[in-house]
Amino acid sequence: MSREGAQGATPQPVLTVVVPAYNAEDYLRRALDPLRTVRGVEVIVVDDGSSDGTGAIADEYEAAEPGVYRVIHQVNAGHGGAINTGLAHARGRYFKVLDADDWFDVGSLVRTMSTLESLETEGGVDALFTDYVHERLGKSAKRTRFGSAFPAGRVFAWDEVDRLGRRQILMMHAVTYRTDLLREMGLHLPEHTFYVDNLFVVAPLARVRRMYYLPVELYRYFIGRADQSVNAGVMLRRVDQQLHVNRLVLAALPSHVDVAGGSVPTQAYATLLQYVEAVCAVTSATLARGGTAEHRAQRDAFWAEIRADNPWLYTRLRRTFVGASANLPGEAGRRMTTLAYHVARRVVGFS
Repeated sequence: MSREGAQGATPQPVLTVVVPAYNAEDYLRRALDPLRTVRGVEVIVVDDGSSDGTGAIADEYEAAEPGVYRVIHQVNAGHGGAINTGLAHARGRYFKVLDADDWFDVGSLVRTMSTLESLETEGGVDALFTDYVHERLGKSAKRTRFGSAFPAGRVFAWDEVDRLGRRQILMMHAVTYRTDLLREMGLHLPEHTFYVDNLFVVAPLARVRRMYYLPVELYRYFIGRADQSVNAGVMLRRVDQQLHVNRLVLAALPSHVDVAGGSVPTQAYATLLQYVEAVCAVTSATLARGGTAEHRAQRDAFWAEIRADNPWLYTRLRRTFVGASANLPGEAGRRMTTLAYHVARRVVGFS
């Protein structure tokens, strides 16, 4: 697909891609370059108070192709604040987040755009799912595909979804939402907080009803930088933020009573619950592996809150391997905790 000429009225973009960018000068071009070649894409770069050349690089792209790139410079508000800004300014019918150190496969993006355009002639969907690839520094790439769970090539509902496998985590990288769905639900992510992509998945997904799965490896998720938010040491230092987002995610999870009453599809809840299990597993195992008295107290308080707020969910979560093993006492417990920690990170894709 080539872009339309500059003459005539500018059509509404099919897809808005928001790129939250903070001190991303070393890799921002890799994220932005492929997007210029595909018709129907609007790219909003949110320069989130960068102190390096990120803002200047983004401005270069807007100056060269203002019909494709838009740049918003703002005082630092964190990843969630940058996504909020992007959503407020998005003109596309669909909305996707691309972190500044990641990138899209161009061929897959072309197919994604063609699919979204076709779907619009049929009334559109609430969410489009695509596969993603973990590009791991110094390791082989790891692919996450959803073909065993989602029917491909047609619009489907939750009652046509099979159980997702343990490693089939619907991370932010796999989801493209209808923009109006996000606005109608009033999505607003916490500012100055890491790991808000978990809330970006769970809160809107509970409202999704019409879906489409396109089996292409669109998102390339880069893993391995020492300063990355999913680095093991960084996660431990920011565990307070993990806990904060976990609590918000748990609050956004529909009640199993709503499922029993029919207001939430059973398989929608099962998919959300699988995601929440993975997120809680990583946080609990991170705290358990931290090993200090403060970490143990935070972990115990975390589980106590879940038990008090939702005994049914508490029992369900503690039945998982990580939920059980991350709370065992003694030396054997510490060994099991370490194993559980690595399992949880591999399942979610942080290693």
